[in-house]
Amino acid sequence: MSETIVVAIDGPAGSGKSSVSKAVARALGFAYLDTGAAYRAAAWHVLSCASDVNDPGAVAATLEGSRLSVRTDADDFCVLVGDTDVTNAIREPRVTEAVSAVSRVPEVRARLNKLFHHTISHCTLPGIVVEGRDITTVVAPDAETRILLTADERVRMERRGLEAPAHSRNDLTRQVRDRDAADARVSEFMTAADGVVTIDSTNLSFDQTVEAVVSHIRSATT
Repeated sequence: MSETIVVAIDGPAGSGKSSVSKAVARALGFAYLDTGAAYRAAAWHVLSCASDVNDPGAVAATLEGSRLSVRTDADDFCVLVGDTDVTNAIREPRVTEAVSAVSRVPEVRARLNKLFHHTISHCTLPGIVVEGRDITTVVAPDAETRILLTADERVRMERRGLEAPAHSRNDLTRQVRDRDAADARVSEFMTAADGVVTIDSTNLSFDQTVEAVVSHIRSATT
């Protein structure tokens, strides 16, 4: 059994999970696991095979036997489908639009959760920061530290706008709300479960949010 400290971070779209988690991992010398990237890789693969993302059976069949992997080095983040580096491709709008449908397929969730558990248990660093949806309740419910990172919807929209300046505010609002609504069908990420600490970054800068998360982790694990 791994002695690695596990930090689980949940949160809605635009809450800063990925960027904050990666910075926290760097600050603590921990590994970093972006579970959302794995789901995006699955969606990319389904699309690349011209399968119907809205057909659960087709999605499950397409992913059968495929090899998905996510590197856990915060300074050398990389997502692979087989030997193909899809780190940039999984951020394409078509993947963003498809990922919720793919992630709702039970076989996909079961398979990727198995991958996440394997990655966590084989981590060789002192700790690993695992972020995404369902992390504090399904993927790592026994993590030493479980955090719900959230922010007001207005702030989350603004942050997404900075990430994708080419999109209109209306488009971003629709994307974030649609993603939250779709993902809420299979996961609970807006309300902290028992034992999960909420960190609201609405009035915090990025650096202040990272500091708040790091401080909580240190106090909870020492």
